[in-house]
Amino acid sequence: MTTSPLRLHSTTSHPPREEGTQRFAAIDIGSNSIRQIVADVSSNGAIRVIDEMKAAPRLQSGLHETGALGEEPMRLALEALTRMATLARQLGCKRVEAVATSAVRGASNGAAFLRQVREVAGLRVRILDGEEEARLAFRSALAHFDLGRGRAVVMDIGGGSVEFALAAEGIVERYVSLPFGAVRLTEEYLTDRPAPKGVKKLRKAIRDDIRRVLPVRDWRGAELIGSGGTFTNLAGMVLARQGIRVAHSVHGTRMPWHEIEHLLEMLQELTPTERLAVPGLNVARADIILAGLAVAAEVGARIEPRGFVASAYGIREGLLLETARVAPVVSDPGDARERSVREFAERCHYEESHARQVQRLALQLFDSLGARLGCVPVDRQVLSDAALLHDVGYHINYQKHHKHSFHLIQHADFLGMTPDEQTVVAHVARFHRGSVPDRVKHAEYGALDRATRTRVQRLAAILRVADGFDRGHAAAVERVRVRWLRRALRITAHQSDMAPSMRLELWGAARKKGLLEEVAGAPVEIVAPDGSVVDLGDGE
Repeated sequence: MTTSPLRLHSTTSHPPREEGTQRFAAIDIGSNSIRQIVADVSSNGAIRVIDEMKAAPRLQSGLHETGALGEEPMRLALEALTRMATLARQLGCKRVEAVATSAVRGASNGAAFLRQVREVAGLRVRILDGEEEARLAFRSALAHFDLGRGRAVVMDIGGGSVEFALAAEGIVERYVSLPFGAVRLTEEYLTDRPAPKGVKKLRKAIRDDIRRVLPVRDWRGAELIGSGGTFTNLAGMVLARQGIRVAHSVHGTRMPWHEIEHLLEMLQELTPTERLAVPGLNVARADIILAGLAVAAEVGARIEPRGFVASAYGIREGLLLETARVAPVVSDPGDARERSVREFAERCHYEESHARQVQRLALQLFDSLGARLGCVPVDRQVLSDAALLHDVGYHINYQKHHKHSFHLIQHADFLGMTPDEQTVVAHVARFHRGSVPDRVKHAEYGALDRATRTRVQRLAAILRVADGFDRGHAAAVERVRVRWLRRALRITAHQSDMAPSMRLELWGAARKKGLLEEVAGAPVEIVAPDGSVVDLGDGE
């Protein structure tokens, strides 16, 4: 499942509004946190994020016992909303749309609190019912994932409730909301008993309701898309366990659903203090993560999803799309990824002709070599992206451009690319030249797990040779042909009709064949069209 064409550009500065756009702010007053997004929206629906702000007053705290919002959470919320309203005005927003969800909806003093918000912060707040929450969560998912094929369950866990959107072929069958939020369930089940017993009791209490809203006959094997802090923290912990600690975003992280059970089992055996040190887990969520994971685990056990994907976008982004009247539509898989990679390359002022030539030759090599080297089909797209982006570091520094390419790619914002794929793309681009990957010399590479390091080596080996075959940036090589001989791997280059010579390209490929020889376990011969073998030494 890939992301759709909608593009959310993020920037750390506050640029003036571009001609032909309108600036909006969307604020989600949730049961655990309050989040604001400010963005420019063009007439064709393109969205550029200008600023974001977040606070965690936990309006749900104590609500289960008293039925009312607490004084301290309300004070903190008012302060945060005042800051957000001020920022929206300073940034020239045409409209600020604010909504409140489960905690305010269910509190006896919710209406009084919203009157204070209007008086103090100048914001008119609309209270969403559960179905509206689910609808906005689905709208956000539709804008960021390809939901046009098969069945999908979009699940958003908040502090006070959990929302479901059940869809088939991109069409929603129904929306469901249940009072199973992470803060609410933590206070009800996990404050006065040992964590393992509390989790067991919690899961038993919610199981029947989840069975009721998720008929196995209809939804078993569906794709599960999870948004909200529970899922972004789950993805963060999974990535940390894989050695991926510098991911720009956890959005799009794909994992087997049973990872929820594994992490839940591990975390419930830790003390609250010990949970603070778990890699990938936000310390501000360490006290409520068990409840959120327990809900997710029950859903996973119920439908046994074919895939589980974390989304970094939710109600707030859906609200922004609604405010801007942007209607996301189901798109062809891969469109968003291809465009976001290309747009990033263009922003880095890449040399398109060279990048496209290296990409074309790299894919020719992959199609002939990939399976024999142990690559899997999804590696083809990873190699394609790495080839297009391998030189984006040029505009910073030529001598170390491969290292700059790594950092630029690692911290870019790509739609449709999972964090682990982005990490591999960055490393493959990093090692298209210079020294070969070494887990001791290269700290970021060494932090990856063994399977990922092997994947990087294989793809970087192919990219190095492809890049060598365009050493003169002249597209002199029309195509390459690969033959596996008994004792060697032979790559024959065929010259373009427009090129006067490809001596430089043969030399370049021969200079960069060393890593490919290592991963192939055989000598590599670079061969001219006349059958002569070029052998100018290994490595670069």
